Amino acid sequence: MSTESDHAKTANGTMEFRAGTPGRGGGIPLFAPPPVDQIAVEERAASLAKRSIKKAAKVAGLKLAIRMMDLTTLEGKDTAGKVRQLCRKALTPLDSDPSLGPCAAICVYPNFVAIAKEALAGSTVKVASVATAFPSGQSPLSIKLDDTKRAVDFGADEIDMVIDRGAMLAGDYAKVFDEIAATKEACRHAHLKVILETGELGTYDVVRKASDLAIAAGADFIKTSTGKVQPAATPPVTLVMLEAIRDHYYATGRKIGMKPAGGVRTAKQSLHYLVLVKETLGDAWLTPDLFRFGASALLNDVLMQLEKERTGVYQASEDFSKD
Repeated sequence: MSTESDHAKTANGTMEFRAGTPGRGGGIPLFAPPPVDQIAVEERAASLAKRSIKKAAKVAGLKLAIRMMDLTTLEGKDTAGKVRQLCRKALTPLDSDPSLGPCAAICVYPNFVAIAKEALAGSTVKVASVATAFPSGQSPLSIKLDDTKRAVDFGADEIDMVIDRGAMLAGDYAKVFDEIAATKEACRHAHLKVILETGELGTYDVVRKASDLAIAAGADFIKTSTGKVQPAATPPVTLVMLEAIRDHYYATGRKIGMKPAGGVRTAKQSLHYLVLVKETLGDAWLTPDLFRFGASALLNDVLMQLEKERTGVYQASEDFSKD
């Protein structure tokens, strides 16, 4: 049972809890949010999805979505040639319209970071690498940290780590916090995206607690999913995570990024996510520095919609490269 000394009131009146198991800093600061109202979250996400975005605003939104995309290839059959082709597409998403793009980043396994860095040299496209025993996160911390350091040594600008969902669901928050904090330290100059794998966390309340924990441990971004588990990103889960970012910003002034990944496949869906961001966090977050899409299948649908807006007719899907 907790005692009065275990708790302290924060400036905004919420309760701060320091876990009994010492962490890297002698305990983990966790802000206890109110329980997530499932009905309210789902109704708000659904209502924002009904916003009608047309003509110039639609085109502007879709072009912005392209600049926010992390193109990803994380398959066992990946090759150097496939990675180079993905880099070319990130640089110039549509050959016939050089005004589109570039994308925000590409995400690859550590072994391909150097190849991607060479292909993207001189551009603004970042190279992200998965680490920490992606996608399971089920390896000793020493191996996870070696994985991270190696990716950074290869030149990764960003690291996408996965949390230990088993520890999170068991209530071992100190372990989850410590691993994120240690990974952040191992990242050195690279930005850290913390993947919660929300499809395995079970409830919005756990998603919110995991979001708060990742932010407190030093995440630069919080990310919904690996793309290997279903369900992946959903608007209600994304809204819960955006609200955690909003509350942290109000309390500290620090801006944290957000990345829904997996399940965002259509141009229409991408516009709805941008509405979620604007209505929850405001225009300041409508930038690739603070919002990304992790969606390998999304880019071509957005390109098809833009060509439809430009020409008045849909292009055939085979007119776009499938990377």
